[in-house]
Amino acid sequence: MIKTRGYAAHNPTSPLTPFTFERREPGAHDVQIEILYCGICHTDLHQARNDWSGSIYPMVPGHEIVGRVTCVGGQVTKVKAGDYAGVGCMVDSCRHCSACNEGLEQYCEEGPTWTYNCKERGSEQLTFGGYSERIVVEERFAVKVPASLDLKAVAPLLCAGITTYSPLRHWKVGKGQKVGVIGLGGLGHMGVKFAKALGAQVVMITTSPAKGKDALRLGADEVLVSKDSAAMARQAGSFHFLLNTIPNPHDVNPYLALLKRDSTMVLVGALTALDPPPQGGSLILGRRHLAGSAIGGIPETQEMIDFCAAHQIVSDVEMVPMQAVNEAYERLVRNDVRYRFVIDMASLKQV
Repeated sequence: MIKTRGYAAHNPTSPLTPFTFERREPGAHDVQIEILYCGICHTDLHQARNDWSGSIYPMVPGHEIVGRVTCVGGQVTKVKAGDYAGVGCMVDSCRHCSACNEGLEQYCEEGPTWTYNCKERGSEQLTFGGYSERIVVEERFAVKVPASLDLKAVAPLLCAGITTYSPLRHWKVGKGQKVGVIGLGGLGHMGVKFAKALGAQVVMITTSPAKGKDALRLGADEVLVSKDSAAMARQAGSFHFLLNTIPNPHDVNPYLALLKRDSTMVLVGALTALDPPPQGGSLILGRRHLAGSAIGGIPETQEMIDFCAAHQIVSDVEMVPMQAVNEAYERLVRNDVRYRFVIDMASLKQV
């Protein structure tokens, strides 16, 4: 076993503090990665504070991991020592259900093994995430990261990036389509970049007129303020696709009215009940679709990384040292970040 340092939450109300634990030695199919950067996802905050129940402590959060490969098992072919690699939200799955066989491990019928706050398959050993020095993962669940990308800004692609890329690809967003991205945050800013790179006409839909200038900088062609009822009415029935990144319960009915006939709005942010619920008429009249999408599988995540390399797309990030993670959490609660915090893991050496 390999002694590893990180930061952990020990209960829902305590701050994250230094924590030492053990990683396994790399096996024949394993990759050991020295973690250089780890993004801070809103999920980290929710899990650390047990907002969704089911949190397991001690917990080392972090599932937006980028680093340098330091060791590989004898059967590994995907990467070699010295390469850069990433690890996202999953580190294992059943590998034999229909979803896994199709490279859709995020929908594993037995449930994926999450990068943290989970138990290893067939074991009571907890998984520990990326707020740490290193990680050991089976090569199937690692992706190769080109050195041409800004590595620190790649980290959020492993969650925020693939969460928005996957539905845009699945619903075949592209040229000739008018696409709305609802909400300009960690997810929304990536949705704008991807939709634009895919060739769509991109409209940023926000409650805040103040975000309009930044939306245009990110690549949006237009900004629609959803609180402006007249502007919403003018664009009713005109969108081919809506990517809804709002993370909290909200009224989706005004957005459904924006869709053309036979078009779809996909939720990627709200995990809890919508409030108020969708009106049947909003869907029936126009044969509209309301759908959801999780992260992508490993093959699609690699495709997304390669797409980013081809189009020079990365996240807009603010770097923080490991010692400031609790302050970053408090700022995250206030939505005081544009658009993703990333931990510089070199700072862990100072702990």
